[in-house]
Amino acid sequence: MDSKQLINLYEEIKTVTNKMVIAAQNGEWDNLIQLERKCRQLTDELTRNESKTLLTHELQQRKIEIIHQVLDDDAQIRSITEPWMKKLQDILCTNERKRNLQQAYVSGNIF
Repeated sequence: MDSKQLINLYEEIKTVTNKMVIAAQNGEWDNLIQLERKCRQLTDELTRNESKTLLTHELQQRKIEIIHQVLDDDAQIRSITEPWMKKLQDILCTNERKRNLQQAYVSGNIF
């Protein structure tokens, strides 16, 4: 992989993470999951190829800019999804407690 291909790969990751932000903002959870998978594939490809490619100072600076944008996107995604995940976890825990109470009641192990 040459340096231009490497930067293009970084750009593609940046594009996907930007789409992930939009999906999260719109509550498009299935789309967000698909985009996350695409991002994982791209980062795996990046991991396999990056150490083999040398970048000029200009391209290294571009790489840094892209990484900062991807990190900003990630922070935005987390700020949206973490409260949603916490709410979902609370719902699941409440349902589990209800189910355990019902099982205890049915089995006669309440007291």
